[in-house]
Amino acid sequence: MGAGWVAGVTRAKAMAAGRAGTDTARALASAPNLPEALRALTGTPYRRGLDTRAGAAEAQRSVADALVWQLRVLAGWQPQSGARAVRLLAAGFEIENTRDLLRSPTGGPPPAPYRLGALATVWPRLSAAGSAADVRAVLATSVWGDPGGDTCGEVITAMRLSAAARTAAHLPPAARWAAGEAALLVAREVHLTGRRLTAPAARDAARLLGRAAVRAATFAQYREHLAPAARWALADVEGPEDLWRAEARWWPAVDRDAQSLLSGARFALPAVVGAVAALSVDAWRVRAALGCAAHGGRAREAFDELLG
Repeated sequence: MGAGWVAGVTRAKAMAAGRAGTDTARALASAPNLPEALRALTGTPYRRGLDTRAGAAEAQRSVADALVWQLRVLAGWQPQSGARAVRLLAAGFEIENTRDLLRSPTGGPPPAPYRLGALATVWPRLSAAGSAADVRAVLATSVWGDPGGDTCGEVITAMRLSAAARTAAHLPPAARWAAGEAALLVAREVHLTGRRLTAPAARDAARLLGRAAVRAATFAQYREHLAPAARWALADVEGPEDLWRAEARWWPAVDRDAQSLLSGARFALPAVVGAVAALSVDAWRVRAALGCAAHGGRAREAFDELLG
């Protein structure tokens, strides 16, 4: 146990303890309208950059921006290996930046990218890419690896599976989440939308899910052959049309694991992983609550189901 881990874990637990929490999310979802919910949000860690006059999409983006800032602060308190873990667990934001970049040629100017700072791996190079082919070339020379295609769908799916495979390989406390997320992603891409995985994406998927699952011709066969570490994510899902429920259940499962990791007494990496997960789940809950408030509470039943 070094001083760096003592400081890093102490900070991680403090930040996790300061999150908005389930009760606050329920209160936000019960607000009569979005402006009321946003005014209540000013008393939470998501007040940074929040505009109480914002629409739902803008407010949800503000919550995500606040999470990025929290993770940047958390990473700054960690020893080197802890900072690497936070960066890997925050990979979704670099993926979102890349998605927006790839969509921009036909959809107008992209939204402002997430300001990743030290959480970035190759975003400074990606942001200068002038075409989808350039994006693929940059990824191929980075930790992300060649996505195997240059359409937006191919690139983003390959990036998500690359991040999941690296998480499972390098962060054992998060391996179960990574495998479950990959199982849901491949189920949606292959068995709901009918898309084929690129060769690199299929290789990463096979590492997480098993080769037999990735080669399965039907959803039932896919479920049957899933690796044990990933099977939990599709429990009780009879068909791909029910994936949305499984995707929603993934978050509460991560939250339960995060609380267990945070309750450990050791000043070590698992507590930091737990803090990143707890903060990420909290932001997901708050974003969902704002969406509910924007509909005047009419989506409250669906919101309650999301929370599990």
